[in-house]
Amino acid sequence: MSELPVVVIGAGPQGLAAAAHLVERGENVIVVERGRGAAAAVSEWGHVRLFSAWPELTDAAARRLLEPTGWNAPASGYPTGAEWVSGYLAPLADVLGERVHYATTVTGVARQGRDKVIDGGREGRPFVVHTVDADGDESRLIARAVVDASGTWGLPNPAGADGFPALGESSVSGTISYRIPADVAELAGSHVVVVGAGHSATHAALRLSELARRSPGTRVTWLLRRGSAANVFGGGSGDELPERAALGSRARKVIDEGIVELVTGFRVAEFREDMDGLTVAAEDGREVNGVGRVFALTGFRPDTGMLRELRIDLDPALEAVAGIASEIDPNVHSCGSVGATGARELAQPEHGFFIVGAKSYGRAPTFLAMTGFEQVRSVAAHLVGDHEAAGRSELVLPSTGVCGGAGGFDDNAGSCCAAPSTLQIGARPVAVG
Repeated sequence: MSELPVVVIGAGPQGLAAAAHLVERGENVIVVERGRGAAAAVSEWGHVRLFSAWPELTDAAARRLLEPTGWNAPASGYPTGAEWVSGYLAPLADVLGERVHYATTVTGVARQGRDKVIDGGREGRPFVVHTVDADGDESRLIARAVVDASGTWGLPNPAGADGFPALGESSVSGTISYRIPADVAELAGSHVVVVGAGHSATHAALRLSELARRSPGTRVTWLLRRGSAANVFGGGSGDELPERAALGSRARKVIDEGIVELVTGFRVAEFREDMDGLTVAAEDGREVNGVGRVFALTGFRPDTGMLRELRIDLDPALEAVAGIASEIDPNVHSCGSVGATGARELAQPEHGFFIVGAKSYGRAPTFLAMTGFEQVRSVAAHLVGDHEAAGRSELVLPSTGVCGGAGGFDDNAGSCCAAPSTLQIGARPVAVG
């Protein structure tokens, strides 16, 4: 077993950082990435600027691996996703070299010779990582440990408020996008709807507001499921990430100016298409009519299908790693009010298997890269038997200034930390059907 590699699933920020820590500790490691290049998922949102600064976006072991090549860590500024890839993630993958296997999809992880049911001799067996390459050829990797850093990008939540696609959502899929828009010029003069309350939805609403300023006749409606918009605007001066605070402030401004129409308590139940465009209907009967495009940015969920033959412990509500679920529950906490989590909290019933990064958070929102770097540092230390380092916490997360879970889902109560000003809910009425 000690001669076998550690297999890391995903060559994103946390997967590459995990590999860097393992290489630094002398471990044999293989990184399996379904994309054709490093951080393929990040590249898909390369046009979006991060609210974390450069020093919060690079891992310590990765920096130590890169510096002998002449690479210098960016000292300041807020990169876009594309700049993060070109300035750090791609060079890191290059240093890791042939350890990273691209265009390779993991289809399953299991114990060698044991399905999920079998107890006998289970822990003494290595892992088998089932893969398929771009040509459809199947192969198997035998591993002493597996770190799943595959993220959640591939499985966005639907617009439907109950977690399933709304009526008609599949049939009008050509009009709905589940990604932050890059080029919105083609939407000039149309009615565009954004569904969601997180940072992705805020980015989209702001990008569309710029279009509305430039192109008269462009209408932007922002639909929130919650009865209050308080947490959308963040913690203001109480947020220790200033660019995240600025994002909320800009969102408040475009709403107060009537450029973006904000509608709260709107839970999407149905999409209908007619000659005038798309109608978005809520559970309570309200309707938004004449819609040309919808951006459903309601978060992501983990794909655990490839883990079905492993014994894993996930929280029933969040689908997050059970050991950290109480710390990250958005009904109680906000990003920054949780502690960093390490190998002990991330441990699974299947010894030697860990879920890290955004996937460890399941459906919980607002995962920070620096949290993932601390996770993989601890997990790598655990895998080599350095339990002192694994148990040590080396990270203090920035506060948001927002109390997660404040107020009920249905009421219009504000956050206990950030008292919002009175909102103007748009410049146009929303029809009630």
